[in-house]
Amino acid sequence: MKDAFGLPQSLLVLGGTSEIALATARRLIARRTRVVWLAGRPSPALDEAAGQLRGLGAEVRTVAFDALDPAAHEDALGKVFAEGDIDLVLLAFGTLGDQAHDERDPRAAVRVAQTNYTGAVSAGLVCAGALQAQGHGSLVVLSSVAGERARRANFIYGSSKAGLDAFAQGLGDALYGTGVHVMVVRPGFVRTRMTDGLPEAPLATTPEAVAAAVELGLRRRTETVWVPGALRVVMSALRHLPRGVFRRLPL
Repeated sequence: MKDAFGLPQSLLVLGGTSEIALATARRLIARRTRVVWLAGRPSPALDEAAGQLRGLGAEVRTVAFDALDPAAHEDALGKVFAEGDIDLVLLAFGTLGDQAHDERDPRAAVRVAQTNYTGAVSAGLVCAGALQAQGHGSLVVLSSVAGERARRANFIYGSSKAGLDAFAQGLGDALYGTGVHVMVVRPGFVRTRMTDGLPEAPLATTPEAVAAAVELGLRRRTETVWVPGALRVVMSALRHLPRGVFRRLPL
């Protein structure tokens, strides 16, 4: 169960090697979290992440999970919930893709969409059902400001995040009043391995800053979190720009 401040004692991370997710796990372990499940493809990186969190004092387990294998999601994630209640599910997997390459290779573009959207819909619904069955818990979905309005430079990734964001908002509405809280997190450019080598966007942030925003959002039971907060105003302005003006911006 969550503590008096709304922070979880147990955490399930979907995307167990995500730098943002691991920064969040570290922060929550320092507060209250004692049991962590890392779901991801079996790999040395997943084992290393689990070991690092164990070193902070948490009981950490791993479970094999592949976003691109929705048929296996119910079984894999069901085993986690069968071991005990989960207070927080952090949906943190995703792929940026390579826009220039993916435009020329539709199969690669589809892989981005299947990972970021289809896989998230499947895993999100499985976890939402389990949280609802136990009568409490939070589902935190890592979206992106890229989903607010697709840009020429990354419209494949942006469109997949737009779909994810809309799904998560609708799921939150569907679960309202059930005891399950859904929170959508919209970071801007985050300095991680995924963005390494890319030109840094204005208002760039870090995994640790996103983790701090997630913690604050959980305490307040917020439904939408922008990181940094100034992006809410920036994206509101960009979203309403006439299309002819928007396409000429150096974005």
